[in-house]
Amino acid sequence: MTHTHEVVIAGDRVHKTYVGWDRDEPQREWAGLEHLAEHAPGLAPEPIERSFEGARPVVVMSRIAGEPLTGEVSGPVFDELVVALGRLFAVPVPADVPIRAGGPAELRRNADEWSADSYDLSPCTDPDLVAAALAAARGWLERPTFHDDIVDPVVALGDGNLDNIMWDGQVCRLIDWEEYGASDLTYELADLVEHASSRLERRLDVDRLLAAMDLTTAQQTRLREHRRILACFWLAILLPGNGGFTRNRAGSVEDQARHVLEMLG
Repeated sequence: MTHTHEVVIAGDRVHKTYVGWDRDEPQREWAGLEHLAEHAPGLAPEPIERSFEGARPVVVMSRIAGEPLTGEVSGPVFDELVVALGRLFAVPVPADVPIRAGGPAELRRNADEWSADSYDLSPCTDPDLVAAALAAARGWLERPTFHDDIVDPVVALGDGNLDNIMWDGQVCRLIDWEEYGASDLTYELADLVEHASSRLERRLDVDRLLAAMDLTTAQQTRLREHRRILACFWLAILLPGNGGFTRNRAGSVEDQARHVLEMLG
C-alpha cells in the first residue's frame, strides 16, 4: 500500500508531511481546508500554515477530536454522518477547483485497465465464482453507455474510506482532504457505500443512507451506474496479485464477486 504522507500530532496541531505529491495532494488538501473553513466551519480541520521540510511539502492543520468510525455505523453516529454529508454537499463548488483525484473518468480508465489484466485465480477460495464475476465486469465495462460527466457538482473529500470520518461522541467530521476537488453527488455517494472499508463488513445501512439523501429518479439511475463501476473497481483491487487480496480477510474477493454479479444483474 502506497503512503503519500507522514503525520505527526503535536498538541492541538497535526503536521502532515508529504512523501509523494504527483497528484498535487498538498495543494488539494490546503485548498480544501481553506474552502471548508469558510463555507462549513467545523466540518474539517482548520488550515494553519504551509511550509517545507527540505523538499517535502508540509500542511499544518488543527487536530480533530474523536476517533475514526469503527464497527457498525448506527444510532446517533449514523444520524450525524448524514448531517455531515449534507453539510459537505451544500458547500458551493469553486469555479476553478479541479476534478477530484480518482474521479469518474479516471476511475473508468483504471477499471478498464485493471479488469483487462490477466490474473491467476488459483489462490482464490472459489476461483470459478471469481472468474464469473470478472467476466461479467469485463462485459459490463465494454458498454459505451457509462457517463463520467459531472451532472450535480459537489465538493468532494475524494475518498469513501470510513477511516476519514471522525466521531467525537456528538458530531462527525471529515479528515484527509488530499484528493479534494469537484465531483458528482451520485459518484460520491457510490464511493462511500461501495468502499471496501464498509461494504465487506456490512458497516453501513446502505438503503437507509441513500433514502436519507432524497435522490431524484435521474440521480438514482446515475447512482446505480456509479455503484456498478465502483463494484468492478473493488473486485479488481481484491484479485490475487493486487494489494487488496492480501490486506483483506480470506473470502473477501468471493464476497465482492457475489456483489458484482448481483449489481450487474
